[in-house]
Amino acid sequence: MNKLNKVVSNNFETFSFFYKNLRSKIFIVLLLSIFVGVLDGIGLSMFLPLLQSVSETESFNGEHLGSLKFIVDFIEALGFNLTVGVILLFLLFFFVIKGIVRYLSGAYLVKVQQFFITKIRINLLDALNKISFKYFVKSDIGQIQNVFTLEVNRLYRGFKNYFTALEQGVLVIVYTSFAFLVDVQFALLVTVGGLVTNFIYRYIYKITRKASKDFTTGSNLYQGQVIQHITNFKYLKATAFLIKFGKRLKTTIREVERSNRKIGILNAFVMAVREPLLITIVVAVIYYQVTFLNKSLGPILISLLFFYRALGALMNVQNSWNNYLGVSGSVSNVIDFQKELQNKKETFGTKEFNDIKAEIKLVNLSFSYDDEVIFKDINLTIKKNDFIVIKGHSGSGKTTLVNIICGLLKPTKGEVYVDSINIKEFASDELQKQIGYITQEPVIFNDSIFNNVTLWQNKTQENLNEFKRILKKTGAYDFVYALLKGEDEMLTNLGSNFSGGQKQRLAIARELYKKPSILIVDEGTSALDEANKQIIKQLLFEYSGKLTIILISHESRNTNNKYERIIEMDNRNLKIIK
Repeated sequence: MNKLNKVVSNNFETFSFFYKNLRSKIFIVLLLSIFVGVLDGIGLSMFLPLLQSVSETESFNGEHLGSLKFIVDFIEALGFNLTVGVILLFLLFFFVIKGIVRYLSGAYLVKVQQFFITKIRINLLDALNKISFKYFVKSDIGQIQNVFTLEVNRLYRGFKNYFTALEQGVLVIVYTSFAFLVDVQFALLVTVGGLVTNFIYRYIYKITRKASKDFTTGSNLYQGQVIQHITNFKYLKATAFLIKFGKRLKTTIREVERSNRKIGILNAFVMAVREPLLITIVVAVIYYQVTFLNKSLGPILISLLFFYRALGALMNVQNSWNNYLGVSGSVSNVIDFQKELQNKKETFGTKEFNDIKAEIKLVNLSFSYDDEVIFKDINLTIKKNDFIVIKGHSGSGKTTLVNIICGLLKPTKGEVYVDSINIKEFASDELQKQIGYITQEPVIFNDSIFNNVTLWQNKTQENLNEFKRILKKTGAYDFVYALLKGEDEMLTNLGSNFSGGQKQRLAIARELYKKPSILIVDEGTSALDEANKQIIKQLLFEYSGKLTIILISHESRNTNNKYERIIEMDNRNLKIIK
């Protein structure tokens, strides 16, 4: 009973997921399938009067159609005599209408499929953008990439096969109903035979579902390892670990493909046995009906047409369902991942933020990662246009403190205020829009220099003039316009075609182009040579007293910058040096 409940629960959850995203579209698809089946059934019914009309030994008797006699009665009520020509005309009419409806049904299903997959991709992206930074830091990046690429594609296949199975299931019911209306006994025998085949497929379904889960788990691991391989390529090659790490990746590839191969072989088996099973059942039932029950062959042939359609649809159900099970692990993975993202959604207030009017104030601020205390009971006031330097050894909590100030992390205890307003009260992104953030490794997009600095602003003359002004300010103008394409030069592969100093100047130019209220520099010069360090420092000093600047640094400070205040993070607390 528990096993049955689990199967029902899993399938209901999948259907609920599809229904939540598609609503009434699901039922329109199924209704169109029913309409196709009914038209096909009526068209097939016309074969019996056609056969008997051309028979020299048997005149047509509508009673041979059983409960479907109403079709003949309806045609005769329209004033038609059942001649061969009339029968052929109506047969053609029903199949032409069926073809039109089948086209509309197929076209509508394609539209629904594209709507569904587009909605899922957009919903996943929106959900990812709304999660907390703390959750993102702890996330499996390989899983995120895998879900957004491979798993969503497999979800599409799962959706397609799931609804194909539903459609074919509807047709099984329609055709079986027509068969029962013509000959109950024949229909009952074939139905029993069809149910027997289910025992074969149940075993296949079980193995396929297990292989699908293994494939999904392996794919998550593979995506994570690929990211590490590419990101750390330089280090791995320089230290001769590229081959060793590659062996791990190859092992994962083999495991993933082993699961994929098993799914493919099972699907091939389902396809291979489908028709032999179908014909075996049909031959056995016809032989029994004609030999032992002395049944007339005419009604049996019409009923057989219905059951041939029904059994074909049943085999399509089994084939499509097995294909669905082959990607069901991915479907479950996407469903669970979407739920997880929604559960980790950040909450925001409603207040707007334009600029710091007076100060940023940290009150009794503490932060922990699980059981590890990073710092505790920090109190600090940062005045508007202060130049704050935060020093401290690696792991002392400097970056964490800054991430709390700019709203990326929420403190375990304590509050952050901007002009007496708790930053929790600001609407989504309101505070972040006023923040410029320069990191140790410059953030580079695989795009043109102009788009990297302006973040995809339209290239109007006004924006281009501002872009050039900022480049001159950061000392990047000369090297940019020495390039063949100037501002349209592409930065590729994380900017590998530019030096570290050039990339950092472009990154700083981007933050200044935004005209922020707060500029955060997290070890923004530590990766540069001394000449570039001095250029960047001088640039930052020029903005002293014009922006609120928070600089994280390992270096000892000894300047006469009147705006500069030096704070040291140590022993989970801070002290003011200057």
